[in-house]
Amino acid sequence: MTTRKLISTPFTASSTADEVLRGADLTGVRAIVTGASSGLGIETARVLTAVGAEVTLAVRNTTAGDAVAEAIAKSTGGIRPRAVLLDLADRNTVTRFVDAWCGPLHLLINNAGVVTGGLERTHEGWELQFATNYLGHFALATGLHDALGLGASDRDGARIVSVSSTAHMRSGIDFDDLHFERRDYDPQIAYAQSKTANSLFTVEATRLWASDGITANAVNPGGIATGLQRNFTPEQKESLDAAEAAGVFTYKTVEQGAATSIVAAVAPEFAHSGGHYLDDSQEAYTVPNDADLAQHPHGVKEWALDPATAERLWTVSTNLLRV
Repeated sequence: MTTRKLISTPFTASSTADEVLRGADLTGVRAIVTGASSGLGIETARVLTAVGAEVTLAVRNTTAGDAVAEAIAKSTGGIRPRAVLLDLADRNTVTRFVDAWCGPLHLLINNAGVVTGGLERTHEGWELQFATNYLGHFALATGLHDALGLGASDRDGARIVSVSSTAHMRSGIDFDDLHFERRDYDPQIAYAQSKTANSLFTVEATRLWASDGITANAVNPGGIATGLQRNFTPEQKESLDAAEAAGVFTYKTVEQGAATSIVAAVAPEFAHSGGHYLDDSQEAYTVPNDADLAQHPHGVKEWALDPATAERLWTVSTNLLRV
């Protein structure tokens, strides 16, 4: 359980990303936002562009990405973002993205995610939610380590933001069956495992890379109605409705949902402090692994921040990507 004083900011659940960035000037900051052709990704990219950042939209559909880039440029008057192909479930596109990146990177926002209604696998046989939501981002971040190091040296630090979810409270990491090769497939458990993995990534990334000036934090954007829910089964929809009725979450706007990502990206409170899980723009309190989600809707389970688990997952992930 967390005993030290938690990191707090002036922002709340109702704050918007624009409010977090009010008065900010990110001229010269180079940022990547994955999944930036819809929902939270668009809003995150928009607000960063509006305060001067040079933003790359890392997207599966570059036609949609180009349309978003044009709309952002027109609405903000900022530098037109670039739309670059990135399919997190395809290691070849991740490699090409990394190889094509030149120069420093100051901000990597690992925002993209998928939800499946049933078992889907990548070419390698990996479970799709784990492969997309976590492994693809792991490959991207590790591949861009040197660029982040360059960014850290010229702007007093670089940051990684990893989008997690309250769903992480449903599952830790099943190292014996990461890809559901033996256990019955439950898409909600698979999604939860991927979101726990995203949080654990920030713990180990900060441990390994803090000396390079790179910090990483996980965020829960809250409940936002986006395209992420388009593949929900009736059972998943019922579960979501039940969680809302139980008070586990209340829906936020996209502008409010993006606020916590922006807090992790720019707030001075997290400039050199990583490995945390943020909820409603604050560092969340830690709860035991058997804690009830309905009683702790703004907490983070121990399994999502455990250093030993984070180290093990990093090693397993590195080995998977070597195959």
